[in-house]
Amino acid sequence: MPTEVGRIPMEEPLAYFLTWTTYGTWLPGDERGWVEKPGQYQAPDEKRKVKARRLMTETALTLDVEQRRIVEDTIRDHCRIRGWQLHAVNARTQHVHVVVTAPGRTPDDVMDQFKAWCTRRLKEHERSRLPAGTHARANWWTQRGSKLWLNDARSVEEKTHYVLEEQGAPTPRPVKADDATLA
Repeated sequence: MPTEVGRIPMEEPLAYFLTWTTYGTWLPGDERGWVEKPGQYQAPDEKRKVKARRLMTETALTLDVEQRRIVEDTIRDHCRIRGWQLHAVNARTQHVHVVVTAPGRTPDDVMDQFKAWCTRRLKEHERSRLPAGTHARANWWTQRGSKLWLNDARSVEEKTHYVLEEQGAPTPRPVKADDATLA
């Protein structure tokens, strides 16, 4: 039975490796290339990118440190509530990586739940900082995202390492008063 990352040779994987980007940061036509449909990689296309940019209803989103923490904490909480095993989460400024075991759930369902709950928490946070009557951002994420099935322990370990160790510095965490007195 094949064990290549992303292959689907079994009914239920050991885990999913999910990645999605923030709104407007990786448009169709992007100079890095882009994916039209799963497995259909497209070359850069400046005209397509300009057209996609014109269709945007808000500015592109770059998550700040506080927003990255909210995303990571929301995903951790959601996994705890659902009884899912979170192997790794890393919210970057323009994308989010998650390695998770969610028995009985499709990767689409898991990603949709993460995006929905993160959006809810980010909007709550944004509304708490905006003047009364100001509307919170409507678009936080791009449509869809990458969903790979991880079918063996080695694949889970490799993707977990990638998410935790190969994405740059982790999201800074605030120092608690108790931690400061120990130093």
